[in-house]
Amino acid sequence: MDVDAKIAGVHAIAAVGAAYISFIVSNGSIAVLGNNQALGTFAGLIILIIVGNLTERWLGKEEVGGFKGWLWSGIVPFVFIWFVVWAMLINI
Repeated sequence: MDVDAKIAGVHAIAAVGAAYISFIVSNGSIAVLGNNQALGTFAGLIILIIVGNLTERWLGKEEVGGFKGWLWSGIVPFVFIWFVVWAMLINI
């Protein structure tokens, strides 16, 4: 399997999980946090950084291709899927 496809697949799965966590945090389901959209966004970005670092360790820094490889194979699919799933959860 191509390295770019592996990176995109891992980030797509993580994006769905991050969207659900962001929904829980931003929807006020956790009483202590209240209804906080910014905290939901922050949670998603933290998950993106963690998944990016784990993917880089798993595949190797040379295979990922540095920030440019991570941007197009990881960040862009993650942000797109995360935002779409989060918006769908909010509107349900």
